[in-house]
Amino acid sequence: MKKICLMFVLFLSFVATITAQDADAIMQKVKDTMGGFGSGGSMGSRDTIVVTDKNGNKGAAMTIDQFSKEDANGNARTVVQFLAPPAQAKTRFLTKDNGKGGSDQWIYLPSLNKVRRIASSESGGSFMGTDFSYDDMSITSRDTDDDTKTKLADGTADGKACFVVQSVPKDSDYQYQKMLYFVGKDDSLVYKIELYKNSNDANATKIMELSGYQADKGKDGTVHMTPHSMKISTVAAGTNTVITMNRVEYDMNIPEGVFDTDYLQTGRAR
Repeated sequence: MKKICLMFVLFLSFVATITAQDADAIMQKVKDTMGGFGSGGSMGSRDTIVVTDKNGNKGAAMTIDQFSKEDANGNARTVVQFLAPPAQAKTRFLTKDNGKGGSDQWIYLPSLNKVRRIASSESGGSFMGTDFSYDDMSITSRDTDDDTKTKLADGTADGKACFVVQSVPKDSDYQYQKMLYFVGKDDSLVYKIELYKNSNDANATKIMELSGYQADKGKDGTVHMTPHSMKISTVAAGTNTVITMNRVEYDMNIPEGVFDTDYLQTGRAR
């Protein structure tokens, strides 16, 4: 009996190893196929944000610019600045991966005329009244090497057959205890991400859906498969927020000063 038990344990260990390798390979294929969307190199976009409440009422459209660029150590950095409506205009937000599986974040609110650092305890809070939290704003640039990945049973998303990869953050302070990525079997594109506040929850806390993929080319000719629509829904509240990418540019020449807190307040890069 002991031999049988030992063989069973060894078998389970072998299966777990293969499953992890499969999951790593799937997510690496995603990176290769999407050509660095959300991380790697530099990119900028002009986007529209629309929030829909639980009754189906849509709020005023917000217009933002986003600029992203890795630092010398390969850590992602993103600046979001609001252009409209007037109540949100000149609000600016900066997030920087800290290389430890987390990020450092700051926001400038014109009404206060000061830059405020976002405490780690606030990172799960609503970003500008949307369904996105502060952490959600950089989730597509999250390095999946910061997570332990496992391939689960296949699923579907947006009517497509998908691999499902469970990703569990190694950082216990991250706002989600697990994330499920739905990756198209035919194209290695992410169509849905289920976000769970607690790993034992039966239902996701939020669901992010990516669609409207386009083959956008960088200046060097690299093709970046880019989702031009990103919808995030807060399941219990019945609300959702859609970000529509109106235009995008890869390999932008973005000054380093854009990713400094001084830029948040002045809007000018040194």
